[in-house]
Amino acid sequence: MPRKSKAETEPKLTEAAWYSTPEGRRQTQREFERALKRGTLLRSPGSPIPQTDAKVLAELVEKAKAKATKAISIRLPVADLERAQQIAAEEGIGYQTVLKRAIRTGLRKVS
Repeated sequence: MPRKSKAETEPKLTEAAWYSTPEGRRQTQREFERALKRGTLLRSPGSPIPQTDAKVLAELVEKAKAKATKAISIRLPVADLERAQQIAAEEGIGYQTVLKRAIRTGLRKVS
């Protein structure tokens, strides 16, 4: 099989790289949600997975969002951070886990 020239493969690599950026992932998500709402979401013809109801797909998207995480930066009082680290050491878990659990508990109380 003949090798493809750099000119042939470079545009595809650039496009693939763009889709792996945060902007590319957001664009893909928007397109997916629009197609889902319009009912025009298509599956690959070679896919062994049967076509899924739009409501089921919407539920799957919500479940994926619930499990997805996003890295953020947050400024905390030093005393709060040290308390979280102390709790983490006592429980044998990471302090970030302690902070996430505290945030989740607080959000449940508010809503």
